[in-house]
Amino acid sequence: MSDLLIRAALPAEAGVIVAHRRAMFDEIHQRGRETLDEMDAAFGPWVSAHLERGDYLGWFAVTAAGEVVGGAGVWVMDWPPLPGHPGNRRANVLNVYVQPEFRRRGLARRLTQTAIDWCRQAGLGVVILHASAAGRPVYEALGFTPTNEMRLVLDD
Repeated sequence: MSDLLIRAALPAEAGVIVAHRRAMFDEIHQRGRETLDEMDAAFGPWVSAHLERGDYLGWFAVTAAGEVVGGAGVWVMDWPPLPGHPGNRRANVLNVYVQPEFRRRGLARRLTQTAIDWCRQAGLGVVILHASAAGRPVYEALGFTPTNEMRLVLDD
């Protein structure tokens, strides 16, 4: 994997992040094509705006030829202070995706570690993420532990 470079995503590359997010959700069979189209239409402007503001940071894994083959992002969220974590920001790692032909080489781990390292340097004391079944072992190996988050969807 040393032939792949990890580099920062540029705001103009929001479309690549949208494509990775769509592929990720498509692979874990979250919803049909129409729902993914709706997500893309809403997520594209959201991620563009957050990239421009600097509270979403992304990294890409890139081949020597310049092909983007994976990515990961961090959304820095305003968050109320908690016991043991008095800060008012929390990092959410999201959109970790590697193209199938580049998997099982440690690339998702490298991308996630890059995000964690940035969070540590930025002074963010808590990093969260939502894991797919395939991603869970990668994140657990990096020190993530399950929490008690629950969800209620009101708009379905």
